[in-house]
Amino acid sequence: MKFPHEDAKYRTARNKLLKAEIDLRKQVEAVAALRRKLPPGGEVTEDYVFDGQDGKVRLSQLFTRGNTLVAYSFMYGPKMERACPSCTSILDSLDGAAAHLAQVTNLVVIAKSPLARILEHAKNRGWSHLRLLSSENNGYNRDYGAETPDGSQMPMFNVFVKGKSVRHFWGSELLYAKPERGQDPRHADLIWPLWNVLDITPAGRGKDFYPKLDYGR
Repeated sequence: MKFPHEDAKYRTARNKLLKAEIDLRKQVEAVAALRRKLPPGGEVTEDYVFDGQDGKVRLSQLFTRGNTLVAYSFMYGPKMERACPSCTSILDSLDGAAAHLAQVTNLVVIAKSPLARILEHAKNRGWSHLRLLSSENNGYNRDYGAETPDGSQMPMFNVFVKGKSVRHFWGSELLYAKPERGQDPRHADLIWPLWNVLDITPAGRGKDFYPKLDYGR
């Protein structure tokens, strides 16, 4: 296609970029196919008990629609004054997607803070669709990559499947892989609209911008 008033130099460069975008799309699909072909992961031998908006709930009880569970652990520990701004940015977007995802899978959001703190943060953000859970009284965060040995909280996606037992399927352990020079770990880009939108602008992500909990409004 051609846009109004573009010249040959632009079209040549754009066509070269388009080829790269097509190749990237193929690679994204290939990686997704590899992910789907993973063999069964480790069995979850502890049926973790979380504090939820409707009371105590076990991990095995979170499979209310189908046999898959997507769990995002966000950085909001009991010793943190405020929730992580970057995690909050992800969840701002996921709250809008949650009703759609609920048609085909289960999505929960987990943090180590007491449930009341999590719900207060959710109220301040205007979240209304996310299922929020507290792992304050169990070892889930530590066991599944969302907490370091010194107690620091980490952002982590985990996917579980339920058959005869509950098994781990996939985790965003790219978080712990050494990044390329000049890059952040960037393990959650696939589901983080903020950076994907900035990637299509001339300035890109920039070097100094990171999400904040508020912008002075």
